[in-house]
Amino acid sequence: MEINLIRKSGKFNFEASNEAGFMVELDAKLAIGGEGKGFRPMEMLLVGLGGCSGIDIVNVLTKQKEPLNDIKIKIKATRKDEEMPPIFDVIDINFELFGDLSVAKVERALQMTFDKYCSVSNILGRSAKINFNYTINK
Repeated sequence: MEINLIRKSGKFNFEASNEAGFMVELDAKLAIGGEGKGFRPMEMLLVGLGGCSGIDIVNVLTKQKEPLNDIKIKIKATRKDEEMPPIFDVIDINFELFGDLSVAKVERALQMTFDKYCSVSNILGRSAKINFNYTINK
């Protein structure tokens, strides 16, 4: 796995690319001179958590032959601002699932995702409390 970053403009605006050529822009917060031209690095960690857990949940539900029609993920996090560096202390992640899904299978998929499969939640969970919940819209 390789990621490359180049500075695009200003002090803190970077463009990151992966080996497949996909790109994302990053920037610092306005308070320190960022220009609002991209995700902040800590936001990217939450994007990684949402993507990793979302992929795993979809994968587990698919293997369980559950009719998942769609999924939306919302993440909110707080940081320990009094500490340096100000790391996450609580991360709340909500999954809105669409389809005629079994509650038991959804709960099993979530447990497997956060206990076994999602590498990002495993890493972030070492320093932050990760809470997850879900709703099913049939």
